[in-house]
Amino acid sequence: MALPALLCLCAAAFSTHGDYRLAGLFPMHAPAPRAAARPLVDSCDDPATFKSHGYSLSQAMRFTVEEINNSSAILPNVTLGYDIHDTCSEPANLHATLRALIQKGRQEVEVLPTFLHYEPQVVAVIGPDSTQLALTTAAVLGLFLMPEISYEASSEMLSLKRFYPSFLRTIPSDRQQVKAIFLLLQRFGWTWVVLLGSDNAYGRDGLEALYKLLTKSNICVAYRGIIPVHKDASSPELHNLVRILKDIRVNVTVVFSSRRSARSFFEVVIQKNITGMVWVGSEDWSLAPAIWQVPGIQSIGSVIGMSIEKTEPTMLERFQSWKIAQRSAAAEHAGSTGAGGGTRGDTQLDCTQSCTSCHLSAAVPNMYDAQASFNVYSAVYAVAHGLHDLLGCASGACSKGKVYPWQLLQKIKEVNFTLYKSHISFDTNGDIQKGYDIIMWNWSGLSWAFNVIGTFSVNPDRLNIDESKILWHTKDQQAPTSLCSEACQPGEKRLQRNRHRCCFSCVACPAGTFLNRSDLYSCQSCRVDEWAPARSEACFNRTVEFLSWSEPLSWALLTLAVLLMLLIAGLTLLFALNASTPVVKSAGGKMCFLMLGSLACACSSLFFYFGEPTWHTCLLRLPVFNISFTIFLSCIATRSFQIICIFKLNARWPALYEAWLRRGGPVLCIAASTAAQAGLCLALEAASPSVPRRDYGAWAGRVVLECGGAGRAASAYTALLSAGCFALSYAGKDLPAGYNEAKCLTCSLLLQLACSAAALCTQGALRGRAREAAGALGALSALGAALGGYFLPRAFVILLRPHRNTPQHFQMAIQSYTRRLGSA
Repeated sequence: MALPALLCLCAAAFSTHGDYRLAGLFPMHAPAPRAAARPLVDSCDDPATFKSHGYSLSQAMRFTVEEINNSSAILPNVTLGYDIHDTCSEPANLHATLRALIQKGRQEVEVLPTFLHYEPQVVAVIGPDSTQLALTTAAVLGLFLMPEISYEASSEMLSLKRFYPSFLRTIPSDRQQVKAIFLLLQRFGWTWVVLLGSDNAYGRDGLEALYKLLTKSNICVAYRGIIPVHKDASSPELHNLVRILKDIRVNVTVVFSSRRSARSFFEVVIQKNITGMVWVGSEDWSLAPAIWQVPGIQSIGSVIGMSIEKTEPTMLERFQSWKIAQRSAAAEHAGSTGAGGGTRGDTQLDCTQSCTSCHLSAAVPNMYDAQASFNVYSAVYAVAHGLHDLLGCASGACSKGKVYPWQLLQKIKEVNFTLYKSHISFDTNGDIQKGYDIIMWNWSGLSWAFNVIGTFSVNPDRLNIDESKILWHTKDQQAPTSLCSEACQPGEKRLQRNRHRCCFSCVACPAGTFLNRSDLYSCQSCRVDEWAPARSEACFNRTVEFLSWSEPLSWALLTLAVLLMLLIAGLTLLFALNASTPVVKSAGGKMCFLMLGSLACACSSLFFYFGEPTWHTCLLRLPVFNISFTIFLSCIATRSFQIICIFKLNARWPALYEAWLRRGGPVLCIAASTAAQAGLCLALEAASPSVPRRDYGAWAGRVVLECGGAGRAASAYTALLSAGCFALSYAGKDLPAGYNEAKCLTCSLLLQLACSAAALCTQGALRGRAREAAGALGALSALGAALGGYFLPRAFVILLRPHRNTPQHFQMAIQSYTRRLGSA
């Protein structure tokens, strides 16, 4: 048999002696296809199934052990040995696990009541590589509290210490990888994605964790599928999976898969001519040569993947130099023994130290092997540091005492050191605190390469992307989009179309509502003192509206009010100077001053319409006007009744007028009418207080600050009194000229009634400043009409017709009235 083939057959038994031994579990061959009725331990000796990656990792362990043995800084005067096993299948992995538990000096695994003093041949296990194998190994080794440090098993399930108490790892947990993928999807706004995972513990657990995380975010999973294992490109299941992927028409697909499953899947993707997509890959296959060497793989689109943090090149360079030296030594030894001479026993030394044909198969180093090799390197050093502490080597010499697995496990959990700028320590779950590099495939050159476009760091979780390093497959070199529905315009809520919240139509938020970015599926109402136009993303404070002092309309009304008060003051002065004249006496004499005073008081109530309403202004506005104007109208009614009594009723009932005067009829009439109005105003204020209130229903963007309360009943009483005055004045339409007020007073009362009615109507139709201005203008018009209809004609006579303001003129008018009655 030729030497290279012979050496590969025995490559599964690399071992060397030492004071303390480590077991290494590495997949150096793929499982041979067979159908057996019962489990068998595979021989792992088929050269056709050789795996250079696993072999490279086994060499990393050998290199690390030799480096530690040659170092005086760690484990002085102590040598480490190793047993390297080929875990080409699950039975082989279990067999290697049990061999690691064999007691020292014996060839059996003894079941004891307690393993406190159990002393196996090896003190720790490095490996295995996959989650599926690690679950079995961790469960078995956990019973003995045998330290196990995996370099590639990343499933989050292995962090459960109640099931796997002695498991640790130098590769980050998939929990961190899932977070990194999630942040990557968020970073590029990809909310409509497909999730695919391989049909093993690694793929299913990673897929489930990612799905749970996405369902709590704004990212929707269009389809979630499983990639079958141990299937080639002719598998109907794979073809059906790719067909579904093609029909969904999603631009981004996350493939959380093992290398072997991913290769078959992408072979079918290439067959189905699926191009122009973005593929987000998990750490296990992102840099694997088995994937990027698939023919035609460069046409599938952009590939972004997770990768373990970049390894310091110094260690890799030393490791590469060591491998070259080992290869040279093996070649020299093979030449000295002859290519075909010797038996298998004669070449056992070669098999336990090196594998010449394996070197030939793995001559080209790659980053995938390099990063995993550093994980092995870190795992061996973690065991060495734990053993260094346990043996008390800090004093300069190690004790070389018995080492029980549980003792070493406790020390390994506490290690804290740095290897080539990489910090090595474990958390309470046995996970190493490392992040990921975000890599992107680069086909711009003659061969495959990759760019590190970002990093994901932990504690706190943070994703950094350098977009200048990204080479997209799109023509415009812009990041592709992956959306079920285009984003709505600002202020438009999403109306979900189906079970996927990312598939929606857009509906504008109506006025008075806004779209809160924390909830894109419902419009929220603004607060009562806020408003929002249609399609708004925020509410705005309403403008408080009232009739302020500074507005031009206010100035105009205030000017009229001041002029009216000046007119009242002038008339009062005029009537006081002419108090003894017949015109003033016929107008009521001293009662004129009460009437003018009531009008002035009513006019002062107009000032309560301006400025911000307060409790006092609202309380005084209507009562002051209504009571004051009631006094004026009561005086007119009393005076009109007296004149009618004198000229018309005195002849029939002469005692009526005397009794009216004797019993103080004018005073009682005025007091009773005024008291009735005051009582009515008091009752209305008690039932519905005139307090400032805010009207939110007038306009969307404004809130009207106005006085509340019900003043219509008091205004109705005033209108009824005006109607009575009108009737009395009309009854005296044929009285003597000096006493006949039917024309002027009738016009005045009609104008006052019209103004009051107009004010009531407009106040009901108007809001805000216009309503307040209408009320003030109505009151001003009523006062002006009353003053103009009653006092201005008399002032006109006093000032411009003095010949009518004489006793002779009034006497002649009475005589003329008497003759007219006599002739009638």
